[in-house]
Amino acid sequence: MDSTRPGLPAREPLLRALIDICGPDFARPARASDHVAGRLASFVAAPATTRAVVRVMGLAAERGLAVFPRGSGSKLDWGVPPRGVDLLLDTGRLDGIWHHDVAAATAEIGAGTPLKAVRAALALRGQRLAVDPPSPTATLGGMLARNESGPLRYRFGTPAAQIVAVSYVTRDGDQAESDGEEGRPGIAEIDGVLLSATVRLQPLPEARRWVTVPVPAARDVPALVGEVQALGVRPSAIELDLPTPVSRPPGTLAVLIEGDAAGATQRAEQVAKALGDGSAVAPTAPAWWGRYPFHEGDIALRVTAPLEALQAAVYALSDATGIPVPVRGGVVRSVLHAMLPGTMTPRRVEGVLDAVRGVLLARDGRCVALYAPPAVSSQIDMARVEDLF
Repeated sequence: MDSTRPGLPAREPLLRALIDICGPDFARPARASDHVAGRLASFVAAPATTRAVVRVMGLAAERGLAVFPRGSGSKLDWGVPPRGVDLLLDTGRLDGIWHHDVAAATAEIGAGTPLKAVRAALALRGQRLAVDPPSPTATLGGMLARNESGPLRYRFGTPAAQIVAVSYVTRDGDQAESDGEEGRPGIAEIDGVLLSATVRLQPLPEARRWVTVPVPAARDVPALVGEVQALGVRPSAIELDLPTPVSRPPGTLAVLIEGDAAGATQRAEQVAKALGDGSAVAPTAPAWWGRYPFHEGDIALRVTAPLEALQAAVYALSDATGIPVPVRGGVVRSVLHAMLPGTMTPRRVEGVLDAVRGVLLARDGRCVALYAPPAVSSQIDMARVEDLF
């Protein structure tokens, strides 16, 4: 329900009901900053327990409210804009790590827990959740809801692939769980609010080494990746950065090697030798590593395609826009992100999307618009939830 149209339940009784559930400091009228893709919410509630979430969602279902969960808000504007936002359900109090079984390498993590806190806590026990989404403030729930993955996807798969079970509350206010059997319901199929997820953990590597090599053009990438894969060194990630060229060469391929200090260094040197002239080994990541090529105000695209279709996808983007388009991301489990200027008209953006989709259609690839300024996102074909998985 759109909170601006007649028929929204009386504000004061509804607010009192939310305060009764969440506490006087954790339910309030929305402020100017409480919006989703330009749609201003009416209320914000931050329940702290499963029972409180059940009651909030039950109240929302009874009153016909449109509810939108919010973690840190880093990806709140991704995808199709909602028609209305009556209630922002803040998950910040649904945080914590429970049932951490070091021997079994599993833990239950609250949906509102920042991933930075997860990394710090697990590192004390020599373990990690092998995810590294580019959003610096991402919470576990936000990452899972948007299937946001970073460079480690190459070795460990998507965040959803590392889930043992999830607990959630449906839109109707019922608590439910998924134990991962047959992947049903999957994260993309959960229509409600994530409470927590039980995840598989990995040993924390002793050392990390990055090998970088200049890349003159996208057409050179498959051969370079083939050289790395032929070595059998088990890289944790292989990422490509193709910025708008301001120097030569305009691109960089980077390979992450992890393990014990001696082994990681030895394998990294093998990779550097195979990649040839210009390659280098460093103990720290390139400045662009694990970052998106777009910023607030830009238009963000996600391109998924097989490695052999990389050149076609990059060229299609540049041809359709008439300018070099920054592209960055994984090149084997291919999840690339591209940036278009936020000043592009909706019609022109649709033209770019149609052109790239046409090129990728026969190559088992796709292109979706993740984010755009509200004036654009309201008029173009934005990514649906299922498009992100």
